[in-house]
Amino acid sequence: MADKKKRDPVELSVFQSLFHSIAEEMGAALRRTAFSPNIKERRDYSCAVFDGAGEVVAMGDHMPVHLGSMPMSVRIAIDSLDLAPRDIAILNDPYAGGTHLPDVTMVQAVFLRRMRKPMFYVATRAHHADIGGMFPGSMGPCTEIYQEGVRIPPVKFVRAGKIDASLLRLILANVRTPMEREGDLTAQLGACRIGALRLEEMVEKYGVSRVRNNMATLLDYSEQFLRAELGRLPAGSFCAEDFLDDDGAGSGPIRIAVTLRLDPRKRRAEVDFTGTDPQVDGSINAVYAITYSAVYYAFRCLLAADTPATAGLMRPICLVVPKGTVVNAHPPAAVAGGNVETSQRIVDTLLRALAQAAPDRIPAASSGTMNNLTIGGIDPRNGNSFAYYETIAGGMGARPNADGLSGVHTHMTNSLNTPIEALEYSYPFRVHSYSYRKGSGGKGKFRGGDGLVREIELLADSQVTLLADRRRLQPYGLSGGEPGASGRGYLFRVDGRAEELPGKCTFSAGAGDRVRIETPGGGGWGTESDRKSD
Repeated sequence: MADKKKRDPVELSVFQSLFHSIAEEMGAALRRTAFSPNIKERRDYSCAVFDGAGEVVAMGDHMPVHLGSMPMSVRIAIDSLDLAPRDIAILNDPYAGGTHLPDVTMVQAVFLRRMRKPMFYVATRAHHADIGGMFPGSMGPCTEIYQEGVRIPPVKFVRAGKIDASLLRLILANVRTPMEREGDLTAQLGACRIGALRLEEMVEKYGVSRVRNNMATLLDYSEQFLRAELGRLPAGSFCAEDFLDDDGAGSGPIRIAVTLRLDPRKRRAEVDFTGTDPQVDGSINAVYAITYSAVYYAFRCLLAADTPATAGLMRPICLVVPKGTVVNAHPPAAVAGGNVETSQRIVDTLLRALAQAAPDRIPAASSGTMNNLTIGGIDPRNGNSFAYYETIAGGMGARPNADGLSGVHTHMTNSLNTPIEALEYSYPFRVHSYSYRKGSGGKGKFRGGDGLVREIELLADSQVTLLADRRRLQPYGLSGGEPGASGRGYLFRVDGRAEELPGKCTFSAGAGDRVRIETPGGGGWGTESDRKSD
């Protein structure tokens, strides 16, 4: 721990901003130089800075589902590889620190002159729109991880500043869009190098001991913030459960259970997922890193926005996550949906438990699904393969003092939409509708936000995959608020036939067919009569 007597609050604030700005600059560099709309437009990436022990010091304002889990990728890279100066590791294996296969992580050790061990690590994680596997977009209804794409254990991608060309060729030979993948991978490399350069400049300006002391102090400082918050919550055990609709392979509904044990005297909390259903055949299994990330996010939401987002936040939290369950799956379970769908339901369940302890601070359930849509085929304009991936926003849950927002990404996703202009330019699509889904938010004293309607006409024969939830079970309201509307999906064939789509499915569609997604609204908070009386 840093010496509290030497803590200078002004200097600590300066260093907090410095580290955060480096993570943000890494993200900006990645976004500017990426090839794919998924990274450039939707900003489906994250960047972070770590100390020499692999503890996260600063995160960019990026994807919560990435940021809470990325430290495990850094840890496995440190433990598995002897990273030398200018080496960069690559990995995406969910069972070795990753989340799901499309999320590719790069880790660089940052050495200073005359130092034999790294003083920092920097890491980037980006969702690649295709990483191979059975289905375009690598997000299909698989039943084992081998079907989901190229699985990369922690290996050196760059050695002494030079890319391993053989490894790059191997990866690119197994994906549908190799030029786009190479561009995005190169953008991640550049972002790591920017982060390393800025950290070297920081040490040159402020000195090793000053930087190191402030890093340690930031970890302690964020820990103290959460301990203080836990000290204000009531003592007791608070239980909650919620369900995923199904796994897309015949199982469902799937229970996620949590018991939250708060000890304000010791200023600690235990989060126990005992009672959660066993892992399933479908792809909605989550690895431990996802559950850890969701817990990190839920407790981070209790704190002020300017609290340092460091590894210190999790020091007062004990996790109990039974192995072999849908929140801590073991191989060879398919996991593509665990990162995007189960992560959302873990948060919903945690917030439902926290609402019992702090009812005046916790919002109703938001849409609870990322509405993952992937479309792949051959673009008739150029004869090349394409792979489109997007998450579609929904309604935010109503808050104890305000309505929920409409058409926003919530909780474990912080991405943007792909603008219609970029979508139609990059892919053989025509967008017919993109609007709010009026009346889909739950009623109450404060109403849930509305979901969205997005309808896309395909201009080429395509394979379409939908990975979504909250089609059967609605986002819950709180304190008497009504649930939000469940989501829906439709396929309109060019011959006039209409088909309602299940939440998890894959199908072939022809040119002229239209896919319509209607996303869930958020739950309401408080009773409707209270709204009218006000």
